[in-house]
Amino acid sequence: MTHEILSVSALNRRVRATLQQNFPLLWIAGEVSNLTRAASGHIYFSLKDETAQVRCAMFRNRAQLIPWRLENGQQVEAQALVTLYEARGEFQLNIEGLRRAGLGKLYEAFARLREHLEHEGLFATERKRPLPRFPRRVGIVSSPQAAALHDIVINLQRRAPLLPAILYPTPVQGDGSAEKIAAAIALAGERSVEDRIDVLIVARGGGSIEDLWAFNEEVVARAIAACPVPVVSGVGHENDICIADFVADQRAATPTAAAELVSAGWFAAANELLTLRISLQRSLRTQLEARMQRLDLLTHRLVHPGRQLERDQQAVAHLATRLSAVLTRHLQQNAGNLARWRLRLAQARPTTQAAATRLALARHRLNALAKRRLEMGRAHLDTLVASLTQLNPQATLERGYSIVRNQQGTVISSSLQLAIGDAIELRFAEGWAQGQISGTGEPQKS
Repeated sequence: MTHEILSVSALNRRVRATLQQNFPLLWIAGEVSNLTRAASGHIYFSLKDETAQVRCAMFRNRAQLIPWRLENGQQVEAQALVTLYEARGEFQLNIEGLRRAGLGKLYEAFARLREHLEHEGLFATERKRPLPRFPRRVGIVSSPQAAALHDIVINLQRRAPLLPAILYPTPVQGDGSAEKIAAAIALAGERSVEDRIDVLIVARGGGSIEDLWAFNEEVVARAIAACPVPVVSGVGHENDICIADFVADQRAATPTAAAELVSAGWFAAANELLTLRISLQRSLRTQLEARMQRLDLLTHRLVHPGRQLERDQQAVAHLATRLSAVLTRHLQQNAGNLARWRLRLAQARPTTQAAATRLALARHRLNALAKRRLEMGRAHLDTLVASLTQLNPQATLERGYSIVRNQQGTVISSSLQLAIGDAIELRFAEGWAQGQISGTGEPQKS
């Protein structure tokens, strides 16, 4: 019969697998002792009771989730995986989660309420309301003595000094605190229009789970859900999670973070204004420097009025001298030209006596010719007047003749142009008459 021979590593591996298969993830209670924190962030300690102890290892990714500082002597409940550390053959527990001893029932109540409210839809993303960017006033539900209130007020004054806040005071821990917190939230909602609050902060500082338990009560969760203005939950420290955080429109890790959330718009606007102011100052400074350089340049180019006047006077005097010289030269040239033309005119002047004699003779001959032509014209005119007088129809009428016209005004020169009954008009030397043809005769042939 052959016996299997195992190496130490194989043995430890099989033991570890057997332990993990037969001992599923479980909870174990005990007292912390021999606690060591490694530079890597892992925590090593022992859990013990009156008669036994077991080595435990909690790795960094799990240790970071503990919401308090683990110390020797603390009573805890650990969620652990039973295993064997193969390299040293040591039996140990790998710790997945820790809670303080005695809090198991609270965690169970927390889980049941969370599941119930989540199923009801109070945690739904679609019902979450956005925070106003520029709230007119902030409401705060907290204790007047709480350090959280001081942190919120200080941060609001620092980030948005013009943003007012109004406190709805309430105890935040102790018997009946949950109902009082819910009443304060309801009061803030009822007075939201009158008090002009646009956002509500529900806050308290850090503490144990018992200290924060009021914010895990259903009455507080439903008051937050019914609030007519957006609610920011700023309860505890960063690792503290409560039911109020799930119901609120937005969760802040701390009360200070809650103040930063509600003032974010005003704070950003102030930074934008600061940026714009710096940009404006830089732009104005750049423009001013450019104008100053331009002024310096113009100053170098600018001439004193007295100096410029002196230059202008010199220029005028120079131009006057040149003008006088030009005028003098032109006058001298013109005087010489005039003298030359006078000499040429004197040499070319004609004798007028013979021309005057010829002109008088021509005038006499012209007068005689005009007189003779006038007499000849008058004689011819008299001849024409006599001829016209003989041809004048009026003279014929005065000798006893008359002119006959028909109704159309046509002169009748033959009886053939008339018919019996035609109306005629007779024109005499003096006056006229109308008549009607009663008979006609044939014209006589000569």
